[in-house]
Amino acid sequence: MENEFLKTEEEIVKALKTVYDPEIPINIYDLGLIYKVDIDEDGNVAIDMTFTAPNCPAADFIIEDVRQKVESIDGVKSAQINLVFEPEWDKDMMTEEAKLELGLL
Repeated sequence: MENEFLKTEEEIVKALKTVYDPEIPINIYDLGLIYKVDIDEDGNVAIDMTFTAPNCPAADFIIEDVRQKVESIDGVKSAQINLVFEPEWDKDMMTEEAKLELGLL
């Protein structure tokens, strides 16, 4: 069961790395927009995520993209996306690769 859980978690991270903010050429996972991913034993996934700015014009599109991609993973029954703004996102939450890509290193 633990192995299956870890496999599902890896697949979720892979899926999140295919979701992009249309205004930034970096995926939302490497941007640090994903705060938490929880999976229960029934395959229900809850994701806490944020945006670089509270008034992101692509918010609905990105949230729906996350939901669809996560729900398409074997073993995932449903995905609930919770939009949070605490803690407030800042560039220190990005991976080193994302910072390098954006010229911040």
